[in-house]
Amino acid sequence: MQTLAYGSWPSPIHAALAAAHDGHPEFVGFVGDEAWWTEPRPGEGGRRTLVRRRPDGREEAVLPAPWNVRSRVIEYGGQPWAGTVVDGRPLVVFVNFADQRLYRYEPGGEPRPLTPVSAVGGGLRWAEPQVLTERGEVWGVLEEFTGEGPTDVRRVPAAVPLDGSAARDRDAVRELTDDRHRFVTGPRLSPDGRSVAWLAWDHPRMPWDGTELIVAAVDDAGTFRRARTAAGGAQESIAQVEWAADGALLYASDRTGWWNLYRDGVALCPREEEFGGPLWNLGRRWFAPLPGGPIAVVHGRGATALGILDPETGEVVDAAGPWTEFAPTLAVHGERVVAVGASPRSAYEVVELDTRTGRARVIGAEHDDAVDPAHYPEPQIRTFTGPAGRDIHAHIYPPHNPGCVAPGDELPPYVVRVHGGPTSRAPLVLDLEIAYFTSRGIGVAEVNHGGSTGHGREYRGRLREQWGVVDVEDCAAVALALAEEGTADRARLAIRGGSAGGWTSAASLTATDVYACGTILYPILDLAGWGAGETHDFESQYLETLVGPLAEVPGRYAERSPAEHADRITAPFLLLQGLDDVICPPAQCARFLERIRGRSVPHAYIAFEGEGHGFRRADTMIRVLESELSLYAQVFGLNPPGVATLELSG
Repeated sequence: MQTLAYGSWPSPIHAALAAAHDGHPEFVGFVGDEAWWTEPRPGEGGRRTLVRRRPDGREEAVLPAPWNVRSRVIEYGGQPWAGTVVDGRPLVVFVNFADQRLYRYEPGGEPRPLTPVSAVGGGLRWAEPQVLTERGEVWGVLEEFTGEGPTDVRRVPAAVPLDGSAARDRDAVRELTDDRHRFVTGPRLSPDGRSVAWLAWDHPRMPWDGTELIVAAVDDAGTFRRARTAAGGAQESIAQVEWAADGALLYASDRTGWWNLYRDGVALCPREEEFGGPLWNLGRRWFAPLPGGPIAVVHGRGATALGILDPETGEVVDAAGPWTEFAPTLAVHGERVVAVGASPRSAYEVVELDTRTGRARVIGAEHDDAVDPAHYPEPQIRTFTGPAGRDIHAHIYPPHNPGCVAPGDELPPYVVRVHGGPTSRAPLVLDLEIAYFTSRGIGVAEVNHGGSTGHGREYRGRLREQWGVVDVEDCAAVALALAEEGTADRARLAIRGGSAGGWTSAASLTATDVYACGTILYPILDLAGWGAGETHDFESQYLETLVGPLAEVPGRYAERSPAEHADRITAPFLLLQGLDDVICPPAQCARFLERIRGRSVPHAYIAFEGEGHGFRRADTMIRVLESELSLYAQVFGLNPPGVATLELSG
């Protein structure tokens, strides 16, 4: 056991290793008896590929580079593929990221386009495809740009011929209903094929504020008729809708303050926990009905488990296993349920639950310890007290290395990590980016500040018109509490976040003196600019609830924006930005840096070509981690071995 100062511990978790394990499997489904899903390939430009599990247990990547199975609908995307079996062979349709066209693919052949290219908006975009071979069509969500502006867009449920006749003919794409709603999810066809259900919402609402569950009849031509709102509204968020095998309508609604499950309007399992979540991607699934009546569910409070709900008794039996967190993706085939689970000791892996035996096992993307797991962090689930006595939920990762200990009189530096969204949360799972720091002697605190999901509507409602206040206060309260209790060094606190977390990080540096430095990734920095047309359509009116109506409270936008108060920043910072980011555009960073110019604040700005909102390429992620560590080393007086020095200007 070596006695070394915090931040100087040698670690086998290097940046390249963390980058190689970034991302996780998503969008599980069945093609016949086979489980399929998407997986990231950081070393291949950050693309996502389709993976199938063969009957003999082999995993096989289906599409080679450069195919990239990823949708851009609402920019955050959604379910990008679907499949079935025809004449004993798989038939798959998928969205290719580069042109956003739908493609038909049968193993052994080449993908063939089903949809045309659009002249504007980066292509006709698609999400949540469903293959309906009996109709000879693919149904899904069509996003179509009508002009060059980010909000010149319409969305409708639409049908595409499976024979490829629409590949060069926009008129052959059949719209299933009108475009009266700004946002829609993919249509769900009832078992008898006579009814259809989907979700819709309109500006300025976000889907976690209020959605409508629309039900319509399907006529002989396959067009939706007599559409009506069956549930939901401006103050009720419905996160998902499905049909049971007997034709009953199942949905997750937060009408009681918690996303619970309902069957034809009757609560199945009323609990103060979540059976749904924020609809950041179209096609998220927190529940899936089984043929005999039970329902597979992803549920929990502050964490999620995989369980089977008996709708007759309201009882839930959770799957046994090491997983403590499940992603919102489920697929059902007969008595088999496929999900994606993780834990603090294992990354996300594809899990299959046999509901007949209750046995759960890993069937894909199995976690492999790339280093001795003794180097993994040992997290603590904590609840802190914030302003006005409010609870603040957090995960604390103390420095941990089996071969090192710090001098007894030294307190460790800590980095407060802020999740994106901000209507999201940080799950308690193994993250090698966190381990990269904790194994070197730097503690990490993940804060699920007010506004985060997983704790009911009231908790996430704390951020309403308080963004830049509650999130900043909650993060500071956790950081200061750690220092006061002797867990962290008060003089060596940092804050770090991306997207909305980047906003909170930047706002914290302008509004408080808690942090010695900060790392800001692809952030929002100028509220007025972002709220007046600098972002994409999905979030273009998000600030109406997070901050308040721009027309009514313009002073609030200026008061809270880091770009307006760059003169208040005295702490060194690292700013990281993707040049292809259309959600938080580089122009915001440019304005912020212009106002920092000449102020002698040590900082570095790194912009990455080919990266958008959220970094996906291995080389990018390596540079990000090493630069971040170098920032902390310089500011905190650390000596991490083998890390190049980040040049700070100013």
